[in-house]
Amino acid sequence: MVADVIVLTGPPGAGKSTTARELARQYDRAVHLHTDDFWRYIAAGAIPPYLPESDEQNQTVMRVIRDAAFAYAEGGFVTVVDGIVGPWMINHFVPTENSQNVPAVHYVVLRPGRTETLQRAQGRTAPEALVEAEPIDVMWSQFEDLGDYEGHVIDSTDQSPSKTGSAVWNAVLSRDFLLPPRSS
Repeated sequence: MVADVIVLTGPPGAGKSTTARELARQYDRAVHLHTDDFWRYIAAGAIPPYLPESDEQNQTVMRVIRDAAFAYAEGGFVTVVDGIVGPWMINHFVPTENSQNVPAVHYVVLRPGRTETLQRAQGRTAPEALVEAEPIDVMWSQFEDLGDYEGHVIDSTDQSPSKTGSAVWNAVLSRDFLLPPRSS
């Protein structure tokens, strides 16, 4: 049986990785795909993914991530995709009508307020963590108005990690955050 894919996204510092790890542990069979790792696999010629000239590279990496997520889901693993997957990239995960053996895809956006996002992101200590204010602010702005996906937002500004985790768990259980299939 094909398991679900949960795309957990938002700007840097939103709590994606912490929430994704805990969410994956709630299932008997689950995978946590940390998308930042996929960009680090590029051994030569990598362009920082937040720069406009990185689009072709980013599209390629997102297809690889989608293929990995769908393969795990087809193998029966609930797959939590943790990374920056805005509306400009979600098309990679939207199923088409009449698709066979395609997982249901939940799209959950964590969006703390701008100030909280910057404080959290700059408080991270991992050596590879993005802590520069300008790209963090640019990415937060990209999640500020999600149009048709605004209903997929969880405001985690004043939430503890456990409260955010519960909100995401409830969103997934409700199936209200599923991506509708597009016409083939």
